[in-house]
Amino acid sequence: MSRTSERSGTAHDGPGPVLDVHGLVLRFGGITSLDGVSLRQQRGEILAVIGPNGAGKTSLFNCLTGVCRPQVGSVTLWGRDGRRTDLLGRRPHVISRLGVARTFQHIRLFPGLSALANVQIGVEARARPGVRRVPETLRVPETLRVMLATPGTRQQDAENARRSMELLSLVGLAHRAHVPAAALAYGEQRRLEIARALGTDPCLLLVDEPAAGANTVEKAEMAGLLRRVAADGISILLIEHDMGLVMTVASSVVVLNFGRVIAGGPPAQVQQDPAVLEAYLGTCAASPVPDGDGPG
Repeated sequence: MSRTSERSGTAHDGPGPVLDVHGLVLRFGGITSLDGVSLRQQRGEILAVIGPNGAGKTSLFNCLTGVCRPQVGSVTLWGRDGRRTDLLGRRPHVISRLGVARTFQHIRLFPGLSALANVQIGVEARARPGVRRVPETLRVPETLRVMLATPGTRQQDAENARRSMELLSLVGLAHRAHVPAAALAYGEQRRLEIARALGTDPCLLLVDEPAAGANTVEKAEMAGLLRRVAADGISILLIEHDMGLVMTVASSVVVLNFGRVIAGGPPAQVQQDPAVLEAYLGTCAASPVPDGDGPG
């Protein structure tokens, strides 16, 4: 059983929404990065957000993860326990604890640490020893527990290591567990970043351009990984320029241009939308959006 199927609750498996974004407006001085953006994502769905450079895709991710706070709009998350939570105004670490994880367009790993250690950082960010359920006056300080290597600490460390290895297996990197992240191939680093994000036990995973710079084999491996993650009940919000990957994995697509949603629906339908063709190609000619890397 993969780690992603061992969850702290059953909310992942039921129908219904996981994310509702309504009317987001984000301005930086006189520049409007998001202009009334709305979207709704169903639980377990892979929803792709596409659009040319400057369309507002990264700004959207930044709003969802607490990096930026929009001036107008709302963001509602249905978390692991099914409860509705408004994400706006919350700090990034709080949003992570609520079940939102993220990867980045430019890979952010700890290059000198092993693949296993990188994943353990994500796992340990989520894990909390059972001692936190003890009344405050009876708790042992965290630093003292580690120094003394209490049974609870050893048990938690062993569990974290086990979970980390399961996640490495999920992304096909168990055999590379003790290799420094810097020594991994580019596609392996992409998959390692996803494993680390999954270590926080998210209900919603934001994946930013996982096919950027990847070759054909790496793109196929990434497509398979995204499908496995979604099959385990984790919703994926995907930014991607590569329409080949989008058409392969996404069940729905939202298209941004100049900070506005200009189209949405099944990938094949969106690919032929005149407004999408205009945004990508500068013409309404009846030709599909390119299957390779789009602009930027």
